[in-house]
Amino acid sequence: MQHGLWLSSADESECDVLLHANVLRNFGQSSVADGSAVEVIAQQTARGMQAVEVLSIEPPAGGQMPPIADLSGAAPEEVERLPLLPARVKWFDKAKGFGFANIFGQKGDVFLHIEVLRHCGFADLTVGEAIALRVVDGRRGLMAAQVLSWDRVGEDSRPSAAAASLLLKPRLVAGAL
Repeated sequence: MQHGLWLSSADESECDVLLHANVLRNFGQSSVADGSAVEVIAQQTARGMQAVEVLSIEPPAGGQMPPIADLSGAAPEEVERLPLLPARVKWFDKAKGFGFANIFGQKGDVFLHIEVLRHCGFADLTVGEAIALRVVDGRRGLMAAQVLSWDRVGEDSRPSAAAASLLLKPRLVAGAL
């Protein structure tokens, strides 16, 4: 059985393109949020047009509003200034709408909310998936303010040990950096 996602072209005169789960994983993501703009290289096959490579995924248009109320005090520019921290998904339950990740070299969990994922272009996460997080200290503890696929983060953006150690401070908030 072939698992995939059908993409419709913005130009309705063109055909749909199948994005197979393996091609998406090669891009470094396991899912795509509804309404995301996905740029692919496609080829005609006996089964129709199929993506052979994902070039980019842009999250759905959502304006500059924070994805959840817990982030309403953090301006998008402040979140962008936070360090990207390497993490792995501990577990995520799409039906419940949340899960947790662990940052490399740090104890404790970081809360992942499904609306933050959607805002970042993800529909779901899998256990063990490598991601990069921008983390804030929310009302109930550390939470992801932004989630990126680790494969899509540039080498020069990867955090130093000093940046990762910022999590050891009792309050990491978007405006503190």
